[in-house]
Amino acid sequence: MADSPHILVTEPIPQKVISFLENFGTLTVAQKGTYDTEEALIKDIPDYDALLCMLSTPVSKKVLEAGKKLKIVANFAVGYDNIDVEAAHQLGIKVANTPDVLTDACGDYAMALLLALSRKFKEADEYLRNGNFTGWEPLGFLGMELRGRTLGIIGMGRIGQAFAQRAQAFGMKIIYHNRSRVEQAIEKNLNATFIPEVRELVEQCDVLSLNCPLTDQTHHLIDENMLELLPEHALLINISRGAVIDEAALANALHSQKIAGAALDVFENEPEVHPKLLTAPNTLLLPHIASATHKTREAIGMLAAKAIAGVLEGKPDSEIPNLISP
Repeated sequence: MADSPHILVTEPIPQKVISFLENFGTLTVAQKGTYDTEEALIKDIPDYDALLCMLSTPVSKKVLEAGKKLKIVANFAVGYDNIDVEAAHQLGIKVANTPDVLTDACGDYAMALLLALSRKFKEADEYLRNGNFTGWEPLGFLGMELRGRTLGIIGMGRIGQAFAQRAQAFGMKIIYHNRSRVEQAIEKNLNATFIPEVRELVEQCDVLSLNCPLTDQTHHLIDENMLELLPEHALLINISRGAVIDEAALANALHSQKIAGAALDVFENEPEVHPKLLTAPNTLLLPHIASATHKTREAIGMLAAKAIAGVLEGKPDSEIPNLISP
């Protein structure tokens, strides 16, 4: 129908989600990279009533102002720092994200990163593939056992709690910092101790995990000064946002062996990776795949799609999932 709503999806997503959205309007699914620039979005967004976008999609104030027909922006992600939410609300455009559905996938993934990093899986795999394995070595690839070690979590939301639950099963001691202290029942269940100051938490960590949102307060939270506070045997894991870490400072700390290793799933200027990180020792670098399971990616897409459907159908906000409040 000529008058049906037009929906833009900025790159390919699971087919189930596409099929669902086709019931609510004319769908355009772009190729990856088509809308990674503000200019490309500004050019095309005037034609669309709804936008389903990725974290890499720069939904700026200028983009939103150009979207004269735009009613909703739904992010294919929990985070939404790529969207000028304040500008959207001022323009009467609703914004939705996709929390909750990726908690278990990300909790599993964080634990997998810690196991791989602490036991030097990457280096051992490369050693074998390069033809260097000639037999068992008593001093080969000695790593850190987790039982009795302290895991410090910055950001004790759903994903932080999921990681803590898994780490607790491995016998780790859990400490955490959060904008506000979590409920006592959660602390008791995880046997977790609240640390009010980030510096104090960092000083106590054998493993530091970043699970916090990117805000003005958390931008480059882990900088040269914080890295200096970590013990030399400490490991760092980041599945939150790349800009929570000063990547140049981290690369220097790894190369100088001020800390023992890092596993990173996210980067400040994705898809670019700081060149010194690429050559850093005992470093796992992965392409933003924490939520990469069939079940989770489909669930993420369906949450975003249902928010779009609700808005296009004219439902009240209370019946639309995961709208971000003004």
